[in-house]
Amino acid sequence: MDGEGGSSGLVKSAAVKLSKMGEKTKQLGTAMKDPHQQRRIILVIVCVALLLDNMLYMVIVPIIPDYLAELESEQAEHVHVVIHPNSSYNSTALDKVNKNNLDIQIGVLFASKAILQLLVNPLSGTFIDRVGYDIPLLIGLSVMFVSTCIFAIAENYATLFVARSLQGLGSAFADTSGFAMIADKYTEESERSTALGIALAFISFGSLVAPPFGGVLYEFAGKKVPFIVLACICLADGLMLLTVIKPFSNRTRENMPVGTPIYKLMVDPYIVVVAGALTVCNIPLAFLEPTIANWMETNMHSTQWEMGIAWLPAFFPHVLGVYITVKLAAKHPHLQWFYGALGMVIIGASSCTVPACKTFGQLMLPLCGICFGIALVDTALLPTLAFLVDVRHTSVYGSVYAIADISYSVAYAMGPIVAGQIVHNFGFVQLNLGMGLVNVLYAPALLLLRNVCQMKPSYSERDNLLEEAPQGLYDTIKMEERRAKKKGYSTAGNSLSVDENGFDPFRAQRSLSEESSGPEYT
Repeated sequence: MDGEGGSSGLVKSAAVKLSKMGEKTKQLGTAMKDPHQQRRIILVIVCVALLLDNMLYMVIVPIIPDYLAELESEQAEHVHVVIHPNSSYNSTALDKVNKNNLDIQIGVLFASKAILQLLVNPLSGTFIDRVGYDIPLLIGLSVMFVSTCIFAIAENYATLFVARSLQGLGSAFADTSGFAMIADKYTEESERSTALGIALAFISFGSLVAPPFGGVLYEFAGKKVPFIVLACICLADGLMLLTVIKPFSNRTRENMPVGTPIYKLMVDPYIVVVAGALTVCNIPLAFLEPTIANWMETNMHSTQWEMGIAWLPAFFPHVLGVYITVKLAAKHPHLQWFYGALGMVIIGASSCTVPACKTFGQLMLPLCGICFGIALVDTALLPTLAFLVDVRHTSVYGSVYAIADISYSVAYAMGPIVAGQIVHNFGFVQLNLGMGLVNVLYAPALLLLRNVCQMKPSYSERDNLLEEAPQGLYDTIKMEERRAKKKGYSTAGNSLSVDENGFDPFRAQRSLSEESSGPEYT
């Protein structure tokens, strides 16, 4: 009897626990259906994806050169070369040639990711505009997972090259769709700036913490372990995306607005100015990363650990720059262009002072200045891209953030290949002075954006396709204008002129009057 009583007690306790788990699961499901909770979870998913992409981009910096050097030495042991007794010069020359070949291989390997990303982005942006943001993000995470696994098992240069190129393919989908998803979910300008600022902080953290993370694990656990850890995080992020967003369930695309083609966005003068600023401001970082270690070793006699953590302190001013810009943008949104221009001047001044540094401590100041300036530019201008699409085109963000990704990729594709040649032909000082001068000279171009905040929203296909409650900037404006028209607030004078965006209000109001006989959207 005691045995039966004990077993029945266990059954009851198990039933109670299952009931509690069911209630918690139900509560979690209800929370995920709440739009505010869901967009926070989406922000976490996107930030983790951006963190992974940038960690995978930079984690190979301390691993691959040493690993490729080991592969080269192992291959050299199997090659028998007949050398004359007095041919020590030939042996030295051969070593120099091998080192130059290794440097070229490393540069091409590092740049291959950005080059493929640059080529794929125009296609990925159009694809994202057509199918939405969730499926491309899942595709990007899947490709990044495969790329990370290949990095872990790669044992030759060709396999490493394939893995690095695959990462560029995954980034073209994950980065672009991630930024576009944030812009779509956070439609109020201050919230959008904050959300994009958080994403930029994760990017910075991933880029700066990855080299010491990879170096330590590579030193004590081997080449595979850093990539296995990143692959596991990537897998978890993908599973969270499938659980929360469910990209393949109940997909209705018939009411989705058609995004502006990427080639039309590329000739928009305002978007061109922003894209140019994003490229120019990232050139110092992209060009210094592959060259500054050799300069530190030659001029400062820096140790390996100093070269390894050279960029790590710059994470804190980068986050500070993001925080300051978000706060200023909330109070003075009409000065976004000024924050970007100020950031470019700071980058230019900091870049010019790098060659003058004589100690490791002195070098930290300009490097922190460069990252602080980049934070100002990125945090001010990335939300501006979404706003420009809102007021001048259709509120679909895949193509415009593909253009932003192209801007970054141009800088990081050139960096590993071009920077070394410039240093070799002209010198490290001339490289930094040139980068600083370009940033300072480009800053006045952002004056073109000073009146952007005064632009009025254009009318897009969503005006005719909207069949539900307002979800974004266009939807809210459309609803408010319909309400104003029904209450008699619209003025006849507004229908007689073309606004500063080249939009004819008379034609749009006629379209609205034809639609106003239908139900009002609330």
